[in-house]
Amino acid sequence: MVALVFPGQGSQYVGMARDFHAGSAAARELCETADRLLGVPLSRICFEGPEETLRQTEYTQPAIFLHSMIAAAHRQGPAAAMAAGHSLGEYSALVHAGAMSFEDGLRLVRLRGQLMQRAGEEHRGTMAAVIGLDPEALEAVCARAAAQGVVQPANYNSPGQVVISGSVEGVHAAMELAKARGARMVKELVVSGAFHSPLMESAREGLRRALAETPIRDAAIPVYATVTAAPVRTADEIRSLLERQITSPVRWEETVRAMVRDGAAAFHEVGPGKVLQGLIRRIDPAPAVRGFDTLAECTSA
Repeated sequence: MVALVFPGQGSQYVGMARDFHAGSAAARELCETADRLLGVPLSRICFEGPEETLRQTEYTQPAIFLHSMIAAAHRQGPAAAMAAGHSLGEYSALVHAGAMSFEDGLRLVRLRGQLMQRAGEEHRGTMAAVIGLDPEALEAVCARAAAQGVVQPANYNSPGQVVISGSVEGVHAAMELAKARGARMVKELVVSGAFHSPLMESAREGLRRALAETPIRDAAIPVYATVTAAPVRTADEIRSLLERQITSPVRWEETVRAMVRDGAAAFHEVGPGKVLQGLIRRIDPAPAVRGFDTLAECTSA
């Protein structure tokens, strides 16, 4: 079985989707729809940047979503039996699975980006990558560092690679404790907020209201939610998990393992970059892994 996986924030690059726009009328139509719905030149930001603008969360999230949806529409190959997305990418997976429309997905990810950016400005926080500690050890580190400030695991990306998130004081304390516990590498990330931490609570509240007003249908194929690392199909559960996702850790390693256990023999990363392909290979080298980032990749056999 083929599983589609969709990337999240951090996979963006200047020039994304430009080749689709140049070579496909359908891609041009999606770009024009996105620009019109959002009232901003989103496609031009994708094609030309500047990078500083593309890195702003309120633009990053809809830009990655747009590219992913264009790539999914052009991908040739076997139909997917299941799907998943890394954080923001879960919206792309749900649209592909028929749980919501492209237009509603686009509006939600734009709002999500705006709410997360605002929450980051209201509650200054940071994130850090920790390599070389097992999850239990890092969870213990975060529990100790919590005396200094909010901090928790945010992304369980692959074996030995976990990102932590929280207040500046809490994350810095956890970084020092992780080094003392023998982490091979500890690196603070350049981010605009403490994503997937309690400091995003105001964004969660705003997103809850928007989700309540958005038409959501049952998914045509299972979409594995990273909050639970389990498949979800029903509209009510999708709505609840999307709300919880914004302050909950991304359990990517568990999600990939669950998909393999349930029959995924090939993973196709659909959208910008190759981040998920690298993570999947580290999680389980057995499944075939392939990327669909460009028009040529999507249309080649």
